[in-house]
Amino acid sequence: MKLLSQGQRYASAYLCPCDKNVSQVYRQRTTECTICFLNCTFIVCSCFFPPQFEGKTSFGMSVFNLGNAIMGSGILGLAYAMANTGILLFLFLLTAIAALSSYSIHLLLKSSGIVGIRAYEELGYRAFGIPGKMAAGIAITLQNIGAMSSYLYIVKSELPLVIQAFLKAEPDSDLWYLNGNYLVIMVSASIILPLALMKQLGDLFFDSTCSFLNFLRIPLQVIYKKFQIPCPFDEFTSNTTTTHLSMNVSSHGHEYNNGLVHEDDDSHCSPRMININSQTAYTLPILAFAFVCHPEVLPIYTELRDPNQKKMQRVSNISILVMYSMYFLAALFGYLTFYGNVEPELLHTYSRIDPYDTLILCVRVAVLTAVTLTVPIVLFPVRRAIQHMVFPTKSFNWLRHIAIAVLLLTIINLLVIFAPNILGIFGIIGATSAPCLIFIFPAVFYIRIVPKEDEPMNSVPKILAACFAALGVSLMVMSLSFIIIDWTSGGSHAAGGH
Repeated sequence: MKLLSQGQRYASAYLCPCDKNVSQVYRQRTTECTICFLNCTFIVCSCFFPPQFEGKTSFGMSVFNLGNAIMGSGILGLAYAMANTGILLFLFLLTAIAALSSYSIHLLLKSSGIVGIRAYEELGYRAFGIPGKMAAGIAITLQNIGAMSSYLYIVKSELPLVIQAFLKAEPDSDLWYLNGNYLVIMVSASIILPLALMKQLGDLFFDSTCSFLNFLRIPLQVIYKKFQIPCPFDEFTSNTTTTHLSMNVSSHGHEYNNGLVHEDDDSHCSPRMININSQTAYTLPILAFAFVCHPEVLPIYTELRDPNQKKMQRVSNISILVMYSMYFLAALFGYLTFYGNVEPELLHTYSRIDPYDTLILCVRVAVLTAVTLTVPIVLFPVRRAIQHMVFPTKSFNWLRHIAIAVLLLTIINLLVIFAPNILGIFGIIGATSAPCLIFIFPAVFYIRIVPKEDEPMNSVPKILAACFAALGVSLMVMSLSFIIIDWTSGGSHAAGGH
């Protein structure tokens, strides 16, 4: 390895000998180069370590933030996924995806520790240069724009119904506050934008806590309703204002149930341990997308107080475990409430019984609050990705910080308001970007970044990483194949996403 003299500038092609034991290295950045101290002897070498950001976010706050990044509206579709796999098969798949997500985060953290980089896109740059950086940035941007759009679609569709139920307003009235387009703009401007302008992700602790607690209410209330609703249940009907709601629910049910498999005999109130049908193939992508949090891992790692790889891995494991438990409880009791009649959107199934039910209205309010408060958290890595791609050498600037947030929210609001149906677009984005972010990129970054002297290509860790990347490619091909088959067959299957 070539060492630089004190007068030479940084050359990215060289590696620092201290990289082999990063935990024992003390770094001091100078104007010309990086001085690495090891065993009381300093070596002026060519490695470049960016200035270390002093994290201020506590362990608990980091767990909350990462938990919010994992949790999404997909929790409402997991009961449907269980109905199409059975309890045991669903539990196996959920456990496998949770474990693989934890392993993927391990690969990211180890790669980050070796090169001293805590940005997903910069890992791509270190591994593959500009193409790797652009690929990671584009995948993060597409994935999170799709996620934020789905959250605001929930606001657009659910908030008018909640206001209508509380005010007992006529469903066919032309009141502006029952117009979902107006409401989504108001929510974006008055709540989401101010939160998105925070400088650091750790500043959203209150926002993250409220969102997390509201999502936590969902499985608790689903469990409670399991013991309140008989099976089989009676459809809600009325000749008054609720007729519109019943028709609305029926129309949604027709959309969701187009091509779905439901039981019509008396056995539909009996749970199935294993169930295979035409919709089972959608379960694995739904579960994989439900655990997408990887672009947020490294920013949260950066802002963690006294950060190290083991501490951040504990943060990740706790967050995944909590989300795993919530996902399973919501799916299990949602399925045991409706069995084969559960719909991809769980709240629509409850509306078939009583759209004015107080507890279900509380669930709707909790979901609306949670998705609204999650949008600013998801926006952070998108803005970071854009800044890394477009302004890689620029320091923090408030004007640019605000402009990117306003531009992103404007684009997302336009998608939500004017696009008649972007489920297909979301499907393509979810089938391509999510496998890349969870499986493919962490594995190939690890293979390229970890020195061959430490781990040869035929070593067990790198073989496992290669298999992990192959699994991601297989999942991507399978998901895209099912979407194309669905389009060509004229179906309109709905799938819950992150």
